[in-house]
Amino acid sequence: MLPPLAERLRPKSLDDYIGQSHLVAPGAIIRRMIDSGNVSSFILWGPPGVGKTTLARIIANTTESPFYTLSAVNAGVKEVREVIERCKADAMSMFSKGRPILFIDEIHRFSKSQQDSLLGAVENGTVTLIGATTENPSFEVIRPLLSRAQVYTLKPLEAPELQILLDRAVGSDEILSRRGVQVEETTALFRFSGGDARKLLNILDLLEQSTPHGQPLVINDRTVIERLQENPAAYDKQGEMHYDIISAFIKSIRGSDPDAGIYWLARMIAGGEDPEFIARRLVILAGEDIGLANPNALLLANTTYDVIRKIGMPEGRIPLAECVIYLATSPKSNSAYMAIDAALAEVRRSGDLPVPLHIRNAPTSLMKQMGYGADYKYPHDYPSNFTPQQYLPTDLLGSRFWVPCANPAEERSSQLQASRWGAPPPP
Repeated sequence: MLPPLAERLRPKSLDDYIGQSHLVAPGAIIRRMIDSGNVSSFILWGPPGVGKTTLARIIANTTESPFYTLSAVNAGVKEVREVIERCKADAMSMFSKGRPILFIDEIHRFSKSQQDSLLGAVENGTVTLIGATTENPSFEVIRPLLSRAQVYTLKPLEAPELQILLDRAVGSDEILSRRGVQVEETTALFRFSGGDARKLLNILDLLEQSTPHGQPLVINDRTVIERLQENPAAYDKQGEMHYDIISAFIKSIRGSDPDAGIYWLARMIAGGEDPEFIARRLVILAGEDIGLANPNALLLANTTYDVIRKIGMPEGRIPLAECVIYLATSPKSNSAYMAIDAALAEVRRSGDLPVPLHIRNAPTSLMKQMGYGADYKYPHDYPSNFTPQQYLPTDLLGSRFWVPCANPAEERSSQLQASRWGAPPPP
């Protein structure tokens, strides 16, 4: 039985490697390491399907180094130490041409103790560590290990690189090359791939396997969409659907529907949306749509953003869900949002009106002689820490920018303002 297309087309050399030219093009850092035969430890950080594992294997093959691989999903400290012992034996062998390479996939899943167990071998040169991660190493890899390994960022493949990969698959794969593939359109294929080479090849595999032999294998937008009706990657982070779904997400929370909010959150997570983008939008929503009705909403949203930056995904889905439900079920107010927009409109209309003299700063004796700060009333010197005085420019006396909404928190604030200033804000 033949392996999947992605495995059949896995590059064996840098000449066949597609993408990441900033790292592997002639003169680039990893290319220079390979050419010199002196490969230092490093961590490859990037999304799935952009060539992290393939690049590690190419380095080992090119430098003729012993190659060991561990997955952080099923390897513990015991397995790490066993591999390091084998690497020590290889390093001492007269038949070994290069320093052993230890490739750790999903290194962000290694615990602190597992990462600690690597330090000695990396530091004394027993192994060259190549780690691969989809999460930010700054948060997921311990500092001592980061100090011993450079971090290189891999990028999603762009359309021209996906086209090269498609041409290679259609022209040289032992299965596809015999099917007489007709490529009519690539928009949907590239969109569903999302810059992921493995995903593109898996889609081609699906198209080939679902097309009966004897029928032409045609690749166009209609065929791709029909065959991938249940593909969660239908969410396009760069296209129209991105804006439609984030719009539905925000409007659902604003409209106090937690179920709809959670559904659209799930759509974005399943489609690979950047969780920090989602969290930022929640912070904005907390200020714009909940505001003074529940000031704790902004605190929770900001905390959620911080947590997402620290723990990443998939665990980050839980605090995101908590925040979505909290914001959706909170009382709503846009009074702060409306107030600042109204004040900005006034500034554009009336320009730079002078600051009343009594509330100007007076750092010099000349300014004091000119009346700066004169007759200013320090509120804390008065009962209840309040005394009426002019704060707005004279031309704007009586203007109101903040109009409280009908919720308990703002109604209390409105009543307090009325007791202080003698009249409630306008409706």
